[in-house]
Amino acid sequence: MKNRGHVICYNFSIKSVGLLILFLSTLIAETDLATDIKRSLISPCCWAGTVYDLDHNPEMEELINQFISQGKTKQEILEYYIGLYGERILAVPIAEGFNIMVWVTPILAGMIGITFLFFFLRTPNDIPSSVISTPSKVPFDDEIEKELQKMD
Repeated sequence: MKNRGHVICYNFSIKSVGLLILFLSTLIAETDLATDIKRSLISPCCWAGTVYDLDHNPEMEELINQFISQGKTKQEILEYYIGLYGERILAVPIAEGFNIMVWVTPILAGMIGITFLFFFLRTPNDIPSSVISTPSKVPFDDEIEKELQKMD
């Protein structure tokens, strides 16, 4: 009988620890989701940084936390803010249409630059071993030379 009490107590403690872990993981997941959303949105008060980086928008942060507690997904929350402010609220532009250029242009510029450097550094800079002088066709060259020798 005594062992049975320990088993029930042990079973109860395992369940309570399991529930505690489940509760804490839910809180951590909500915090991670809130942090992820705050990093995905530009702060509309000054458009200078993300909501996560700047502490200028306590109302916006509170609204994000309310949306999360209501069970809304990240995409639903982002779509709400896109509807309110437009796509410029997003810290990372959506890769559709013209915004694809935002992603493709730096990659192409880097590839072109690396290719240019490769060919520029690869071309040999041959310096001729001897300079071949050709006789000049200056009129009166002999007379000028004689005059210069007289001056010395």
